Amino acid sequence: MALYAISDLHLALSGEKPMDVFGEHWFMHHERIKQNWLSKIKDEDTVLIAGDISWSMKMVEGLKELEFIHELPGTKIMIKGNHDYWWTSITKLNDLYSDMKFIQNNFFNYEEYAICGTRGWICPGGDNFKEHDKKIYSRELIRLRLSLESAKKAGFKKFIVMIHYPPVNEKFEATEIISILKEYEVEKVIYGHLHGPSLKCVFEGVQEGIEYIVTSADYLDFDPVKIF
Repeated sequence: MALYAISDLHLALSGEKPMDVFGEHWFMHHERIKQNWLSKIKDEDTVLIAGDISWSMKMVEGLKELEFIHELPGTKIMIKGNHDYWWTSITKLNDLYSDMKFIQNNFFNYEEYAICGTRGWICPGGDNFKEHDKKIYSRELIRLRLSLESAKKAGFKKFIVMIHYPPVNEKFEATEIISILKEYEVEKVIYGHLHGPSLKCVFEGVQEGIEYIVTSADYLDFDPVKIF
């Protein structure tokens, strides 16, 4: 019952948004993900997917990509990314498939661990952080705390968090997200969002007792990474 992770699948099975415009390594990337997935992941395993799942704009279109993921082995636990416009009500999403679980103010478990999370946002102090980002960032802090608190109230003491955006800005400065992670003594943080040149400077490894793991699909060469 292993735990794996990969994010930023950026599926576009309709062909309307081919990812190879971002580089040849993205050509038919969904097939590479599928092949790598099938080579290692079994039905009893769990896979964490930290956002940017599909390019679809509406749920009726996104179902094709969700069906693609559903047909892959393992239980999948997902959070929303900044491009997941198809994401609908959390109740409807969690009623779709028994092997696919969606986090929004809630949590799911992997053995003794509570899997919590939220999308996150651009962190204060970052190069692109503007005045209008404050409200969105503050809302994401609330959602992160709600997710962790719901798991704590359910009796969980070991936490893994998924966020889509990095938990720090480009200067690796301390953030309120980091403060919340430390408050709940989170063990591991799975995140993505970064691509291309941004991957040359990532926040990863063990920092103040928390392990940060970057799981952008292109960073992993489209191969899910084993967490446990």
